[in-house]
Amino acid sequence: MRLAIAAFCAAFFLASPARAQIQLIIPWPPGGGTDIIGRLIQPVLAEELGTQIVIRNVGGATGTIGTSEVVRAKPDGQTLLLTSMAAIAIQPSFLAKPPYQASQLATVCLVAEAPATLMTPRETELRTLDDVIARAKVNPGQIPYASGGVGGLGHLSMTGFSRTAGISLNHIPFRGSGDSVLAMQSGTVQMLTAEANLVAQYGLHAIAVFGAERARDVPDAPTMRELGYDLVFPLWTGIFGPADTPKPILARLDAACAKTLKTPSVVENMTKASHPIRYLDHVAFGIYVAAEAIKYRDLITQSGLRQAD
Repeated sequence: MRLAIAAFCAAFFLASPARAQIQLIIPWPPGGGTDIIGRLIQPVLAEELGTQIVIRNVGGATGTIGTSEVVRAKPDGQTLLLTSMAAIAIQPSFLAKPPYQASQLATVCLVAEAPATLMTPRETELRTLDDVIARAKVNPGQIPYASGGVGGLGHLSMTGFSRTAGISLNHIPFRGSGDSVLAMQSGTVQMLTAEANLVAQYGLHAIAVFGAERARDVPDAPTMRELGYDLVFPLWTGIFGPADTPKPILARLDAACAKTLKTPSVVENMTKASHPIRYLDHVAFGIYVAAEAIKYRDLITQSGLRQAD
């Protein structure tokens, strides 16, 4: 019966795309990096699919509320998820009682990827990684840094850095990168690890990037590897559907995603918004997500960060 229903849904979706309105859930507040990406690709993706796409921001709990909604949705191609990596690769290992696992979602395509960037206000005396380490050793556990949420990439990347450098910092989580930047500008916190485009947007100073290569937006900021720390934490964003979404539907969504990300207007707007496009098809993206989940699971286990029961 379940296979019959899935086959019917696939046939309906493929034969009558104009009748199906797609709901694209973004599990983060409006105005953040994922939301911007969603609104940049939405009109072209809708045109490629021949249907209307409605974006819904369902923020909260480091992306898990909106993601859970997609996990529970019918696998008919009409409810999709656009999210950055924390909700998929980190939260299922971080939470004591995770509401889902990454395997409960079907990968559609990777949309964008950029290295996380460690930044500070320009007024601060923290200008280099050595400055951060030196001050942290004098004031262990006292230097406050912001993140977009407990168990998010900003938290995990700084945890990896703290462990490798042998220092202790004070983590202060916020609801997203927007709130984190406001807190840093007000002097509540002194550091933030997030999207590199925030540096120019808010007049911040980039200390280092958690990438294999330097970031185009902050070319003067060295990579952590250049500074002697083998830490690579990419900020990636992708599209997912419920786990049992039929393969013909996934293939059609993936094809539309590939065409969308090659469309000149999308390429231009994503470049202007400092969200580098990186496309992987639904199969390659699935392998990539599985590897990312293992990487963060190991870091969480080794750091003792798993949420208490």
